[in-house]
Amino acid sequence: MTQSQTRGALEMSAAMLISGSIGYFVLLSGQSPFQVVFWRCAFGLLALFPVCFALGLLRPGSITLRQALWAAFGGVAIVINWLLLFSAYDKAGIGVATVVYNTQPFMLVALGALVLKERPTAQKLAWLTLAFAGVLMIIGEKPQGDYLTGNYASGVLLALGAAALYAGAALIAKKLKGVPPHLIALIQVGVGIVLLSPVLLAAPLPQTSGSWASLGALGLFHTGLMYVLLYGAIQKLPTTLTAALSYIYPVAALLIDTLFLGTSLHPLQIGGTATILLAAAGATFGWHLPLLRRAGVKPQSL
Repeated sequence: MTQSQTRGALEMSAAMLISGSIGYFVLLSGQSPFQVVFWRCAFGLLALFPVCFALGLLRPGSITLRQALWAAFGGVAIVINWLLLFSAYDKAGIGVATVVYNTQPFMLVALGALVLKERPTAQKLAWLTLAFAGVLMIIGEKPQGDYLTGNYASGVLLALGAAALYAGAALIAKKLKGVPPHLIALIQVGVGIVLLSPVLLAAPLPQTSGSWASLGALGLFHTGLMYVLLYGAIQKLPTTLTAALSYIYPVAALLIDTLFLGTSLHPLQIGGTATILLAAAGATFGWHLPLLRRAGVKPQSL
């Protein structure tokens, strides 16, 4: 591994560890998902604006009007995605919601087939079926945790909806090839501020320093710093290593949920979690299921 790749691996690991703690800070803020997303966007804007300025990304010609509109449309999907995911935390649990949220690669396959008319391979369809089985296993029983309230099944559905919206945003990103990712992120958080400003006007401001500290961390570290680390790592690492290190995110979320919030999973949910992570890894790295190989099923070309 070269020095550049080593640095990229460290940046990617740090970005995924930061992402894994998002749910903890959302709960720590004590604010509604709408307020959390607004302030995440506001503080994220404060973090990303100077970065984009320093990189010269705010100069005329950095992005076309058409690209800016597509980035804004993707921002709508990202903002609603955050709202759904954050709403799922106190219902399904941070760990379970994050694992279910990581079915997004399969959502991308499904959307690619519907929108782009891409034909997924038989192996990918098999991994998709296995991931769906893992979701069904997770839904079976509610985890035990003091902060969990509301309907558990609705929390799982909210996390699935968030994954679908993230996949939609990823499809939109394909139309933005060549646009600096920092600039895309800046536009997206700007869209979030515009969309959620009416909610802020109708809601009281956070009253404690702890709430402000949590919201500031979500914007400055979990949005601004995390994006810089993530995109910096992607530029240095091969795709396979980037994909492998991305699984730190759900594992970190599960550990934080268990160690810091005292949430415990039932054996069936542990099995479902492992099944989803296995299916996601299999689809990402192109692993072949032995059953399909023995049956002589040949992958279809994309």
